[in-house]
Amino acid sequence: MYYFRADGSAKTGAGHLMRCLTVALELQKLTEHPEQVCFLCADEASAELLRSNHMPVKVLGTDPEDLEGELPVLERLAGDTKQIFLVDSYRVTDAYLQGLRRLGRVFLLDDMQQHAYPVDGVINYNLFASEEKYRELYGDTVPQYLGAPYVPVRQQFCDASGSYAVAEQVTDVLITTGGGDIDNISGEILRQLAEYDLNGCAVRYHLVVGRFNPNREKLEQYASVHENVRLHCDVRDMAALMAQCQLAVTAGGTTIYELAVLGVPFVCFSYAENQEALTEWLGTQQIAGYAGAWHRAAGETLERIGAWCLKAQQDPGLRRQCYETERGLIDGLGAARIAQILITAGKLGIK
Repeated sequence: MYYFRADGSAKTGAGHLMRCLTVALELQKLTEHPEQVCFLCADEASAELLRSNHMPVKVLGTDPEDLEGELPVLERLAGDTKQIFLVDSYRVTDAYLQGLRRLGRVFLLDDMQQHAYPVDGVINYNLFASEEKYRELYGDTVPQYLGAPYVPVRQQFCDASGSYAVAEQVTDVLITTGGGDIDNISGEILRQLAEYDLNGCAVRYHLVVGRFNPNREKLEQYASVHENVRLHCDVRDMAALMAQCQLAVTAGGTTIYELAVLGVPFVCFSYAENQEALTEWLGTQQIAGYAGAWHRAAGETLERIGAWCLKAQQDPGLRRQCYETERGLIDGLGAARIAQILITAGKLGIK
């Protein structure tokens, strides 16, 4: 069996689930036994999203904050057969991963590059991933799969590549802050952008409301009295929604790579420590707009978001530059490459 271990919630969002789902779907296409691809989740909240995407899932009925506590459940589930695990969680501990390795081969999705974990392979697909840093952590003892070749982008974005074109005027702006957004950051950004007079243009704002967003009712109420605000919940064709917008405002995460595949100009920000490296790197490389760290200086970040959107609206040349630099970042084959790593591990057997 190939098991994907990930959770989602209002606090952590849906990013862990979605990037694993992208890999799992590719794995189902590439393996000779697609029925052996399955997710493991702590609770029903996470499982619901996966089932809506027709992905098998086993609910462990455990505490998502205490991964070590679920090891007895996993031992009973695995039985005597060795498994392949892809783990995506910031709650992992050495003890948990060591326990998991007794059940099979373990691969870890890691984007913090701060600790050498006891795993059979580590994957950090972020553009800022440092080969030197990982060599310091792991040496030659653990295979490391780093950088742009491993960015897992959903097939719909690869299919839609080339569908976006830089327009002379900005009429539609996308706002996406992840699957949770417990602080209603998207609502704050919307109000900030609404204060700007974008050269008199009638701008429509498209808010993506994630499955775990606890502020949905509040946002629906706001949209009901503002004709230029559209809410999008449980979006199936995100690529099409992105492609119809001339600008985007996004938190750090996989959404950044999805926008980049299409070439949609965007300004990004972080709202947690694990998002800082990517958003800062994009700003330093002048690939996209960078507004700062919301969790450290919300007011200043909000002002920078508004200022960048106004500047980008007024300057088609800036938007064209963003389009060209974004399009060269990744090739969209990362999910298939990660899936192949898991397949190869399965064929090699368990040490």
